Amino acid sequence: GNMSFSCLEPQVIPVTFLSSSSYLALPGTTGQDEVFISFQFRTWNEEGLLLSSKLHQASGGFLLYLNDGKVKISLHKSGKALSDITAGAGLNNGQWHSLSFSAKRNRISVTVDNDVTSSAHASVPLQIYSGDAFYFGGCPSSGNISECNTSFGGFQGCMRLISIGNKAVDMISVQQNVFGNFSDLQIDLCGIIDRCLPNYCEHGGECSQSWNSFYCNCANTGYKGATCHYPIYEQSCEAYKHRGNTSGFYNIDSDGSGPLGPFLVYCNMTDTTWTIIQHNNTNLTRVKSANRENPHTVFFKYSASLDQLQATINHAEHCEQEFAYHCKKSRLLDKPDGMPLSWWIGRTNETQTYWGGSLPAVQKCACGLEGTCIDSQHYCNCDADRDEWTNDTGFLSYKEHLPVTEIVITDTDRPNSEAAYKLGPLLCHGDRTFWNSVSFNTETSYLHFPTFHGELSADVSFFFKTTASSGVFLENLGIQDFIRIELYSPSEVIFSFDVGNGPSEVTVQSLTSLNDNQWHYVKAERNIKEASLQVDQLPQRSHSAPPDGHIRLQLNSQLFVGGTASRQKGFLGCIRSLQLNGIALDLEERAKITPGVEPGCPGHCSSYGNLCHNGGKCREKYSGFSCDCTFSAYAGPFCKKGKHISAYFGTGSSVTYNFQEYYTLAKNSSSHASSFYADMTLNKEAITFAFRTTRTPSLLLYVSSFYKEYLSVILTRNGDLQIRYKLDSHQDPDVFSINIKSMADGQLQHVKISREEEMLFVEVNHNERMKFILSSGTEFNAIKSLTLGKILENSDVDEETMKANSQGFIGCLSSVQFNHIAPLKAALHHSSSAPVIVKGRFTESNCGTLTGADSTSSETTHSFADHSGPIDEGEPLANAIRSDSAIIGGVIAVVIFILLCITAIAIRIYKKKGIYSKNEAKGSENEDSAQSALKSELSMQNTANENQKEYFF
Repeated sequence: GNMSFSCLEPQVIPVTFLSSSSYLALPGTTGQDEVFISFQFRTWNEEGLLLSSKLHQASGGFLLYLNDGKVKISLHKSGKALSDITAGAGLNNGQWHSLSFSAKRNRISVTVDNDVTSSAHASVPLQIYSGDAFYFGGCPSSGNISECNTSFGGFQGCMRLISIGNKAVDMISVQQNVFGNFSDLQIDLCGIIDRCLPNYCEHGGECSQSWNSFYCNCANTGYKGATCHYPIYEQSCEAYKHRGNTSGFYNIDSDGSGPLGPFLVYCNMTDTTWTIIQHNNTNLTRVKSANRENPHTVFFKYSASLDQLQATINHAEHCEQEFAYHCKKSRLLDKPDGMPLSWWIGRTNETQTYWGGSLPAVQKCACGLEGTCIDSQHYCNCDADRDEWTNDTGFLSYKEHLPVTEIVITDTDRPNSEAAYKLGPLLCHGDRTFWNSVSFNTETSYLHFPTFHGELSADVSFFFKTTASSGVFLENLGIQDFIRIELYSPSEVIFSFDVGNGPSEVTVQSLTSLNDNQWHYVKAERNIKEASLQVDQLPQRSHSAPPDGHIRLQLNSQLFVGGTASRQKGFLGCIRSLQLNGIALDLEERAKITPGVEPGCPGHCSSYGNLCHNGGKCREKYSGFSCDCTFSAYAGPFCKKGKHISAYFGTGSSVTYNFQEYYTLAKNSSSHASSFYADMTLNKEAITFAFRTTRTPSLLLYVSSFYKEYLSVILTRNGDLQIRYKLDSHQDPDVFSINIKSMADGQLQHVKISREEEMLFVEVNHNERMKFILSSGTEFNAIKSLTLGKILENSDVDEETMKANSQGFIGCLSSVQFNHIAPLKAALHHSSSAPVIVKGRFTESNCGTLTGADSTSSETTHSFADHSGPIDEGEPLANAIRSDSAIIGGVIAVVIFILLCITAIAIRIYKKKGIYSKNEAKGSENEDSAQSALKSELSMQNTANENQKEYFF
């Protein structure tokens, strides 16, 4: 019949609205009581006017517009909204969406994508009649614009299949100006650009876009910046420590802005900062019935991927992992040069046959390396193959093989053969890159490295310190492209670059000078969206990239660090921790072969010394710094961790802390004390301590001076706290009494005293602070020493202080601190190095944390060791007898208690051993009991092995 082998599709002519000023005006039929319009649109913008029209014979009209990616219809009259309905959602996703709008009499409706669930309807108090024009996408900027609503921004995107009154609009006629009119349109082409394909958002960032640009949502990625390029987490625990963080769990990003993501570790901030990475099996695991045909194989899964672990290990100065192998007739190596019976595999997927404490390529355990194995014919204790428990334990520390990912055990299937193993977490310390530094000594010296080529994103970060007023930190040149970061003036850093769109620069101005010989941090980043520069904690500055310009850096020369290819404007000073796109450059290694550049840069304490708190001293290290808390009342990596140090003082006990070397004025009686001790004059003190006693009167604390000035804190005979300040040797002391209640009641009392010139503040047991005024002076001149307990030297003090000193102090003192000095800590933990003298019976105690009767019983059973030699010969014998009797009674009670405990433990071990023997015969019927017995037997055997001639109970 009449047919043709073709199918003619209706011609679809799209139109592109190129800018917010684009519009398409089409005529309508005036006065009709029914309006029906349909079209398809496509856009990336959340906002934009789709259609506007004025109603016939009414001072109003209707609008169709996008708002937050939804279609909204607004009917208005005389500026007043009569109806406002919404349909659809997420319509700015760059896909084609159909929209149909109808109005008949007083009812309007809209449908999106022919979906009844995405339609909306409304009745309005107005008879609707069509107007004579429909404006799509926007409004004219001139002429008769009263018929078009200009309160909304124009639409940017594409439309097609426009139909008015069920009649398709011929866009070719529009293009030929036969029908309607338009401005800034592109007809017969949809010119929309998918700016998220390819996706330039890195590290899993979610891409969205508008007509002109794209945006990255970096939430939950661990990265930040315009393209989610820069990490929000530090690369190592060492970096967290230098920011002042204490021990805890932290996310680290071991390759910075590289492809590897962050992961969780525990940072143990001691003097050496340890990174601890756990795995899924850290318990002691028992092994039986394993042989070569049926080996016991265990795989270890860590809290990070192997790539992440490798990056962390490469950064670290040292890594180790402890492996303990307990054995009874279970061998590791069998014969010294024979086939191993057990082995382990690391991240290189290679079989390793050396064990903890030994070295690679040496088929030995630690005892074989040291020559201490229980059988000298073997290189492991377990290879002695004895029918008793022994072990081979040590640290695996060859970084290239760590961490352990698999262990295979094959020798536990013989009679009485058994083993148990335990693998510790991966431990690493140090950061080879964080403190990697060099010093540039001449303006013509520089280092050079391979650099960026064809990169979409490039970031550079480093620390610098200098006294020079200007200099180039780094520079890289291409045929046209370049990057340069320089100190332009003492307070200005400039990041300049060109990727083919013309030279640009980003500048950061500092309110303070940057050439102060302190470490300062610089981070510069250039990506497809913007260029940014940050210096220290100053606000980041950025410069937006053109939307359709060149995007890749094309650099074909070396990266010059500390200078330029022209050897001009070189940098004088230090640079450390230089990283390009998360990759650390080994500055020190390159400096070893470069004239004018030296590896290392001292002076870390000048920048980071403020991290040492509470009197801690910053100690310089080659790679970083540490805080010495010897003379601080606090502990921890930054001397911030409070520690309750308590001591019990016996009769006549004394602790004296000397503030400075004693220069006997008698040697030069004409000398004035201030010429020696001007630096030890105080106009304020902060004193805290806690005490517990039942004796009155008592001397709690005494501070002396070379000027015969002093401060004494005493308990009076009736138990009142009394503070006596004598800041003028020619006047009587100021005396301040706190008589709330008797403070000699055996309970722990907390006292806080602070003075600022003549103002004295006292707080007792955290109650309201009391205020007093001194009259004897405002300066405590030439302070000499602080004494706790009893004053043993001749002192010119008032009568009440002498009475309190007659028996000194008997009881507990805790958490004593005078400004930043902790005398108890110095006496108990640093007596050999601290300027402290201890006399009498004085020992560390937990009496500062006990309460009530517990503290009394604890105190009466203490053994008061003399830390400094014999007791004062002048001590009454009666006191010594009473004290010794209490001690002897306490010791006897403790010895009897210990003997009873030993007897009970021996019986329990004997019973447990019998139970274990029965359970072993039953096999796996009672695995938990066998496991307990195993641990008990291991513990017993290990202790016995320490001295083979002794019996262990």
